[in-house]
Amino acid sequence: MAVVSNDPSWWPLISLNMFQSYWFVAAGAVVVYDWVLTLGQEIELIWRQCWSLMTVLYLVMRYIGIPYSVIYSLEDMPMVSLTDAVSIPQLYNSYPTNTLICRGNIINYAVTWTNVAVAAMLGIIMIARLHAMYQGSRIMLILLVIIFLAVNIACGIISGIAIKDIVAEELIVSGTYMCDTVFEGNASLLVSMVWILNTVWEVLALCLSVWIAVKHFRDLRRLGPSTRSTIEDYFKVLIKSHVLYFACFTGVTCLHLVYLSPELANSNSVGEVTLGGALQISMGVQMFVLGPRLILSIREYHTKLVANSDAETSMNSIVFQERVHVSTSSTV
Repeated sequence: MAVVSNDPSWWPLISLNMFQSYWFVAAGAVVVYDWVLTLGQEIELIWRQCWSLMTVLYLVMRYIGIPYSVIYSLEDMPMVSLTDAVSIPQLYNSYPTNTLICRGNIINYAVTWTNVAVAAMLGIIMIARLHAMYQGSRIMLILLVIIFLAVNIACGIISGIAIKDIVAEELIVSGTYMCDTVFEGNASLLVSMVWILNTVWEVLALCLSVWIAVKHFRDLRRLGPSTRSTIEDYFKVLIKSHVLYFACFTGVTCLHLVYLSPELANSNSVGEVTLGGALQISMGVQMFVLGPRLILSIREYHTKLVANSDAETSMNSIVFQERVHVSTSSTV
């Protein structure tokens, strides 16, 4: 239902809503700017390479980020109405009833399930990277897949329950439109649980990456200088991109948990709006900037390696001394 009012007491809320819309537009601008910045790399490392699962994941994450940002911004655009008048037939009346339906609920559903899907795609990328780092270990792959499925199925179920308690209501105040999202019941707690489960997965992935990297660095002492240098650089690329992604994810999680706290949920203050805007920008960077860059970083390193040495030698040098699949370079 839409609430219509011309009461001047709403004017401070209108100002906050406009301020918040600037943050959401900035979040979309960051995603578009990074896409333009890496377009040359994308053409060279993605479009001109053989297609694989990682190629599809890259393109989905990269190109879903722009419409995601636009749709998210619609909720706070003061000149965009999210209410439709629909006619609902009545059982005992020949005349249909006109009812105002807020499309903000549809946007909430789209945003929520997009977050779940992107989190799953990022998890698949992490599994591919860890599988390569652990020399194609089948046991490690099975373990990662089991944990991944458990975490993502739980997150999907919890998100499905939580979205039912998240209600959007449009406010038409002094000619401007605002979408007010209300967390009813245990929605805030359920959303926090989703972020905590995802954090557990990310912490596990980081720990496994650091552990195998340290192990390999120790084993490199008995290899030749050229082979050792190549493998060291390879692991440095993996760890650097992984740590940067994890740091951003940790920041997003902390901001999200603080944003959902009861003290800020109904404060309607500049601080709350600023925190929400920073959260939106951070989420965009984590999902649609650093996510695709997890793939680009490895493919860029492999391209430089092939360019600086014989192709066959470089392919063998990534095999981590005996038999490490080149799946990270060819599929990631």
